[in-house]
Amino acid sequence: MKPQDIVAGKPSMWIFGYGSLVWKPDFKYRRSQVGFIQGYKRRFWHGDNFHRGDDQLPGRVVTLIEDDDASTWGVAFEVTGAEVEESLKYLTVRETVRGGYVTKTVEFFPEGENQPPVQALVYIATSENALYLGPASPEMIGVQIAVSRGKTGHNLEYLLRLAEFMRLSCPQVEDHHLFSIEAAALTVVSYLLTAQ
Repeated sequence: MKPQDIVAGKPSMWIFGYGSLVWKPDFKYRRSQVGFIQGYKRRFWHGDNFHRGDDQLPGRVVTLIEDDDASTWGVAFEVTGAEVEESLKYLTVRETVRGGYVTKTVEFFPEGENQPPVQALVYIATSENALYLGPASPEMIGVQIAVSRGKTGHNLEYLLRLAEFMRLSCPQVEDHHLFSIEAAALTVVSYLLTAQ
């Protein structure tokens, strides 16, 4: 489904970010809110040969995997008026054309009491995507992240910024997958630095 079809005729919309969007949305928005979606878990199972890697050494970035018992924390951004079309154009290039993600609508639950859920647009890379890498051990993913770099920067920066967001904005959430990969990647970097 195209993002334009989802929001046709609506004066505003929410966009849920769970990867680099949490620290680098790069589009105008009215407000943002930390919170979560249910039924998905965040995994470093998607390859990136543009932003955080290249064709020889693709980086690893996050996607969402369906899991009825899981939830994923991130940030939802409300865009209104002309921002809706501008943000969708930008995200279509960033996430769909270059990243291979598809769009879905999900129910986003803002953090805090008495906050009603809202419908939000989310970008998800599926296993049908040519860049989809699938599961691997935290150590293997950590090595891949430690040595990959793309046009936007080091893959390690992506990992560390996401881990920092979770620690600062969602300290009550234990994301074992994320933090075990962070530890593995930092071990690789430490080894590489001492080997020089």
